[in-house]
Amino acid sequence: MTITTDERTHWSTPGAGPFLQVKDLQVHFPTDDGVVKSVDGLSFSVERGKTLGIVGESGSGKSVTSMSVMGLHKAGAAKISGQILLDGQDLVAASREEVRQLRGKRMAMIFQDPLSAMHPYYSVGNQIIEAYRVHNDVSKKQARAHAIEMLDRVGIPEPHSRVDSYPHQYSGGMRQRAMIAMALSCDPDLLIADEPTTALDVTVQAQILDLIRDLQKEFNSAVILITHDLGVVAELADHILVMYAGRGAEYGSAEQIFNDPEHPYTWGLLGSMPRMDRDRTERLMPIKGTPPSLINVPVGCAFSPRCAFEANTGGRARTERPELLDAGQAHLVACHLPQAQRLQIWRDEIAPKL
Repeated sequence: MTITTDERTHWSTPGAGPFLQVKDLQVHFPTDDGVVKSVDGLSFSVERGKTLGIVGESGSGKSVTSMSVMGLHKAGAAKISGQILLDGQDLVAASREEVRQLRGKRMAMIFQDPLSAMHPYYSVGNQIIEAYRVHNDVSKKQARAHAIEMLDRVGIPEPHSRVDSYPHQYSGGMRQRAMIAMALSCDPDLLIADEPTTALDVTVQAQILDLIRDLQKEFNSAVILITHDLGVVAELADHILVMYAGRGAEYGSAEQIFNDPEHPYTWGLLGSMPRMDRDRTERLMPIKGTPPSLINVPVGCAFSPRCAFEANTGGRARTERPELLDAGQAHLVACHLPQAQRLQIWRDEIAPKL
């Protein structure tokens, strides 16, 4: 994907540069079967105090993108190119030690599975204490008091005693809260939440989302919310990036993506999402087929083998890869269908069924 200078101006508030900018990011993994192009030319940005939701099916490159921003890929395992600018500092060009110094203090991550992300042999409190002392010159006693305060702020009951408990002694929702406490212990400027509500019941999901929203307001952090659940991003995201096969398919405000989407893949995601706010006239509409192999991505539009409207492109979808272009009002779409036709299909065929 290539975003022109003029198009990039739509991605940030005039007069205020984005805190995180990702430009033409490529993350490729050499394997015996070929090169896995997990991320293949991705650009986006997020400002302080704003939330960007990144959505897509499993294998679309969402988590690989977040691991690249955090510098967590094993040395030599991935070939990374492009730019990841954190407040102007290029993390791709930085050394591993420089990125390590930024983790925790400038940027932090809430992992998908806190039970595996936390060390089972150390208490939750000790892990928060260690994360805090790496970036702050304080005594262990002061760090412990801070850990108790953070556990209390994220809603852990009886934090003075729970601080000495181990991860397996916490419930799933409490582990996720403890992971948030650890991530926010140093007041990071950027918070990446990778599937923060997976495997949690709906009441706990709502509590976790409320917690992230409240803490973001308090710290004015830039937040990236990575999920396959459009219902989750509807709660938190200011803007949404839809990913497919390692690339951006559509980008826009949450209102644009939910009310006026223009990409057939986004239509499919919306059609497969249960709706409780209105009566459905049709059954859920699953997206036919499966995501492509990232070793052998289809020539042209990667979504074309699954797209019900591929025949309307005059063959371009099979031969030419669409770029993420401005469709107006900072709404970017990577699709060969003419915009007027996309709008008509959405209005006449898709929207009435949702």
